[in-house]
Amino acid sequence: MENLCSFTPNNKTSTMKYLKIIFLFICITGFSQTKVGTVNVDYIVSKMPELETVKKQVEEYSTKLDTDLQKKVQDYQAKVEAYKAGEATFTETQKQEKQQEILTAENDIAKFQQNGNKLISINRGDKMRPLYNKIGVALDKVAKAEGYTQILTTDNSLVYFDETYDVTLLVLKELGITVTEE
Repeated sequence: MENLCSFTPNNKTSTMKYLKIIFLFICITGFSQTKVGTVNVDYIVSKMPELETVKKQVEEYSTKLDTDLQKKVQDYQAKVEAYKAGEATFTETQKQEKQQEILTAENDIAKFQQNGNKLISINRGDKMRPLYNKIGVALDKVAKAEGYTQILTTDNSLVYFDETYDVTLLVLKELGITVTEE
């Protein structure tokens, strides 16, 4: 049986080439490794002192909207009571007008409730944006200082990446799509 590890002149040369290729591969992969980290943004936000101010501002906005809604409900109830009280004396045209006013008030309340939730969500987003921007700036500094190439949130969303590893433009070029710099 032939010894596969024997160093005959021909075998020695191919072994050295093989070792050089392995060494080169190790060097290349060692220098081009990426460093990936994770961050729990929700936890960071929960520890920020500014969060209490944001919560208070959103709560105040929500209370204001709730007060406005209560006024609309009271106006609606007053219209219903007025209709019930005067229904016997109204002409058919007056009844239809009053019913239309009540229906309009109902629709107004429904729209206000639906839009109110959206408005609160928009307001919360507007108030939280500076906190997220502050985290983004700090995250960028930490990532660069610690040599991270990518940072994922704990839910696996990418929040930072070293642009030297971005192949977007290369893929666009491969697809034959020309992109002007923005």
